[in-house]
Amino acid sequence: MRLRPDENGPVGNRLALRIAAFGGLALVLFAILFFRLWTLEVVNGEEYLAEADNNRTREYRVPAPRGEILDREGEVLVDNRTSLALQVNPRKLPADEVERRAELKRLGELAGMSLRRIRRTMREELAEAPATPVTLRSDVGRYLVYYLQENQDRFPGVEVRPVFVRDYPHGTLAAHLFGYVGEVSEDQLKEDRYRGLQPSDFVGQDGIEYQYDEVLRGRPGATVIQVDSLGRPTPGGQLKEVEPTPGENLRLTIDSSLQEAGDAALAGTGLRGAYVAMEVGDGSILAMGSSPTFDPDVLTEPTQREVDELFGDPVTAPLTNRAIAGAYPTGSTFKPITSVAALASGNVTTTEVINDDGAFTLGGITFENAGGVAHGSIAMQYALQVSSDVFYYTLGDRMYPGNALQKWAHRLGIGHETGVDLPGEQPGLLPDRARYEQLHREGLTAEDRPWSAGDNVNLAVGQGELQADPLQMAVAYATIANGGSVPTPHVGLQVEDAAGRVLREIGPKPARHVAIDPEWRETILAGLHDAAQAPGGTSYDVFGGFPVPVAGKTGTAERPPYGDQSWYVVLAPYPDPEIAVAVTFEEGGFGAETAAPAALEILSEHFDKAAKDVEGGATVIE
Repeated sequence: MRLRPDENGPVGNRLALRIAAFGGLALVLFAILFFRLWTLEVVNGEEYLAEADNNRTREYRVPAPRGEILDREGEVLVDNRTSLALQVNPRKLPADEVERRAELKRLGELAGMSLRRIRRTMREELAEAPATPVTLRSDVGRYLVYYLQENQDRFPGVEVRPVFVRDYPHGTLAAHLFGYVGEVSEDQLKEDRYRGLQPSDFVGQDGIEYQYDEVLRGRPGATVIQVDSLGRPTPGGQLKEVEPTPGENLRLTIDSSLQEAGDAALAGTGLRGAYVAMEVGDGSILAMGSSPTFDPDVLTEPTQREVDELFGDPVTAPLTNRAIAGAYPTGSTFKPITSVAALASGNVTTTEVINDDGAFTLGGITFENAGGVAHGSIAMQYALQVSSDVFYYTLGDRMYPGNALQKWAHRLGIGHETGVDLPGEQPGLLPDRARYEQLHREGLTAEDRPWSAGDNVNLAVGQGELQADPLQMAVAYATIANGGSVPTPHVGLQVEDAAGRVLREIGPKPARHVAIDPEWRETILAGLHDAAQAPGGTSYDVFGGFPVPVAGKTGTAERPPYGDQSWYVVLAPYPDPEIAVAVTFEEGGFGAETAAPAALEILSEHFDKAAKDVEGGATVIE
């Protein structure tokens, strides 16, 4: 007879253990599944819901139009026009790599872009904004648009969308003032001022467009649409639209008619040069130009040839604003500055007579007047009229070994930035003893000698290592003319909304005040007036018949290895000037031959316009 195993015996125990193990495992698996479902539904539910929504929606960035740039009377100088941008939506491109490459290559042949450039552009923009269509080119021709529309099946994912681009209705007028606009760079996106922008966004890259970019830029909008599983828009699928906020308008201190006259005066010589016309009282810049110039429109998306032309030649340097970044010796236009320094330091008086026999000898070296002319016994006013070098050599020698000449030149605005609201301003160079010692310590000069009296004599007539630009000279002359208030030059006047309401006024305070005795001012201005409009004056042949009384000074500076630098700085009307004009030309020869006639054209326009405004009963903007 066979015995049944006891249910409570060893066999039963093993069975119960297996059942318990399987039950425990099932419980653990169920717990894991439950926890995972709980995590998906509760913890990460919103995230996955958002991803699901993203798969059925597309958000398109809508660029904001930039604000307009106006002249002082409200005339539009820079605005916007609608352009067509060639864009690629990577999600709609063929999934097959061979087909995708073939499509991008065909597109590049049509758009004039290499496949490598297209891929690089896509890679850079998608790294910053993965869900945004990539802009390959702006301002594409309509022939390309028509072709793409007729061949949509060959170019899936390729779109042409309207965008705003800058329009410069006056061509190259004031190009260096306006600067230009271009796509924000990868490095710029790391800066705080460009926070929130994307690679395809456009920002100011130079000039006013850069300086006031945050005012002009505006805020982009967005359009959200619903798409099907293939990423195609569904009928009536627009879900949300946020209108872009246009940038604010910027009104400038610029007088556009004076700007046209100044630019024409520069272009008429065919020489490299620059000019500034500025109000003596508050530093408002009425006009500023540099030659050679450029077309700011082409820099929105330049070709390689245009890049080479604009950036490749350091001598012509068409993008350099020579009015604020030129580095030139000033020649005799520096003499009024030397006058102030000598008078303030007690090294001469307004009536002291110095003998000018045509030559000045120092340390065995003879410095002569131009042409060796002797002017006899003269005081400061006549010395300025005839531009006596010997008189100013003497003052330069008297101010050695002190630093009175450099101290006062610096106070008047030479050798440092003026603070103008434009990028790219250079400080220039005001040489002195400390500079020589530093250069020698750093091994940057082979000359083992200190600053000498000869160096001071050279500086007194605007020669040697001195480097200045037209804006610095305009500021220095304006300071003398207004009695000692050093103006902060500026081109911005006020920020306005689209309706013309003033949101913010731009009026920087004077940089500082310097003590200029009224007698010094009167003597210096009288000498400059005689130089321009009294017989025997250095620019009498140019300004002698000008109906408005002026005070002006020529300058002809040696600038090896180049030809002489031509200068003219003028204040008008005399004896209480309202406007200062500084003009200079590289290799322009004598100041009276090249720079002075250009200054005459600028002043003629200024006073002709003022006369017309008065005759017409209009308000003259002083």
